[in-house]
Amino acid sequence: MFAIIDIETCGGKFEFRKGRITEICILVHDGLQVVEKFTTLINPECYISPLYTKLTNITNEMVADAPKFHEVAKKILELTEDKIFIAHNVGFDYGFIRDEFKSMGYNFRRETLCTVRLSRKLIPNRISYSLGHLCASLGIEIHGRHRAEGDAVATAQLFDLLLNLKSQHPQYKNVGVDEIMVRRIDKIKEYILKKLPEECGVYYFLNKDQEIIYVGKSKNAYNRALSHFNTSEQKGKKMLNELYNVDFVSTGSELIALLMEAEEIKKHKPKFNRMRKASEFTHNIDYWTDKSGIVNFKIVSQEESESPLLSFNTYTTARERLESLIEEQTLCLRYCGLTSEGSVCFNHQIKTCNGICCGEEEKEDYNKRANKILDKYLFRDKNFLIVEPGRNENERSVVLVENRHFAGYGYFDASDQISTTEELKSFANRGTYYADSDDIIRGWLEKQNRVKKIVIE
Repeated sequence: MFAIIDIETCGGKFEFRKGRITEICILVHDGLQVVEKFTTLINPECYISPLYTKLTNITNEMVADAPKFHEVAKKILELTEDKIFIAHNVGFDYGFIRDEFKSMGYNFRRETLCTVRLSRKLIPNRISYSLGHLCASLGIEIHGRHRAEGDAVATAQLFDLLLNLKSQHPQYKNVGVDEIMVRRIDKIKEYILKKLPEECGVYYFLNKDQEIIYVGKSKNAYNRALSHFNTSEQKGKKMLNELYNVDFVSTGSELIALLMEAEEIKKHKPKFNRMRKASEFTHNIDYWTDKSGIVNFKIVSQEESESPLLSFNTYTTARERLESLIEEQTLCLRYCGLTSEGSVCFNHQIKTCNGICCGEEEKEDYNKRANKILDKYLFRDKNFLIVEPGRNENERSVVLVENRHFAGYGYFDASDQISTTEELKSFANRGTYYADSDDIIRGWLEKQNRVKKIVIE
């Protein structure tokens, strides 16, 4: 059984609220003919611009008294249950309907079939596979173009024609219509998506030898994996060609997912990950306040570092960052370790240093700019814990920062009676420290409106 569907909308992508469904038509097809029809306008609960009224002839007045999506949702579920969802360019119609259900808290999933792709298989070498052009070339008249019922009926007639062509095709006549378009990647997609939950965590893409080829994280692993299959990038497509399996680790906490993803990428160095592969940091930019009370910065080796601000894989990248900081805050080369002690720096001669190196600038003024860098890259509190939701409602997660550096993460039972911060710290498992973990935590904190943060005195 099939459900042939067409929708009209009043805009673009649902998730950005640029558009919603304004009309839907569902034709139930038993493989021989249409046996049931459902058509209705839908109140999109948003404004329909003149652009879309001109395209569909659906006005704001027409939908004012129409049912809202949630009022017809049950009917849509009934008509599509245990049926293959068919549409011309199915990703558009299926995506909108799935997102409407998602906004109601329901996970709408159906097998899909696209008449564009089926047409390319059975009627190759056409100039255009748009519904209008394809139907015109095949003698199918569309009564009510860009209206849900008109386009759905035309799609049903096209589907009937394609079924007839399939029955005569030497290669496809003994193959199910849904199998005609099945590629290895489609089978893998179905397999992968069935294994991934709509949960926060870290996922691992594996090749046929069960080697990890990509590590990713997401608040919704299912949706993130789906985006991989919709990629247009050549590197992304190449990865999909090598993809055979997936593993998933639930974290509950997005911050822990970020930290775990970075750690796992360094550990496994997956072929298709581009970011955070470096596990060894050779140089740091250290900071300190000298005897004169002036804030200093200097590039040092990892072994010599005493108070690291930022860490790098090479001296060159450290030098580039320090030079950008000098330019950003008009710092002095002398107090950044790039000229000899006691000398007037070259930047003062070209008027890009305000003269702290020759007594022409007060240290308070200089330190204000230097401290902006410290405020940007250092945690405000030296020791603290971040408590977030865990992997289920009875669990909490904890991330520990000590001496302004990431120290570990873990989980504890929400019902536990914890009386001290030392006890809470004990749940954080200590692992290998990577300098970019601090960047991850800082970046995450900047995006949060409310965080349960416990400062350790």
